[in-house]
Amino acid sequence: MMNRLTVKIGLTAAALAVVAVPLAAIAKGEGRHGPRASFEQLDADGNGALTRAEMAAFARIRFDAVDADGNGLVSAEEIAAHAGKRAGKRAERMLERRDANSDGSLSFDELRPDEDRIAKRFERVDTDEDGAISKAEFDAAHDARKARRGGGGSN
Repeated sequence: MMNRLTVKIGLTAAALAVVAVPLAAIAKGEGRHGPRASFEQLDADGNGALTRAEMAAFARIRFDAVDADGNGLVSAEEIAAHAGKRAGKRAERMLERRDANSDGSLSFDELRPDEDRIAKRFERVDTDEDGAISKAEFDAAHDARKARRGGGGSN
């Protein structure tokens, strides 16, 4: 079992990682549940295990892709530009909910999801409890999610 510091570091990294999902969905114009990055895309070092750090790095790449002007903030306009009309209203609602300092833009920190929720998701997928997600665990979680949704959707 991991010690508290390791868990806190892991939770922070996992929280960063999950931010990518809604933004990437918007960036790619995909459904509300977001794109499903391949295991190989997430496994940056190619060692066959997905770590929280790799997920965090991927989250930053996705965030930066939506941040068109490169100012470290994502505005409703930048989100809408990637998402089209359908996501415009969603972008406005997200901005209203998440814009803690009311500056009309979302920082990476403002988009961070709840760390406890992220930790639970990571632990659910990390079935062998080794602190990393293998391709088999990743695929099993993907298949289970797909089955829960009736096998529909892409990926």
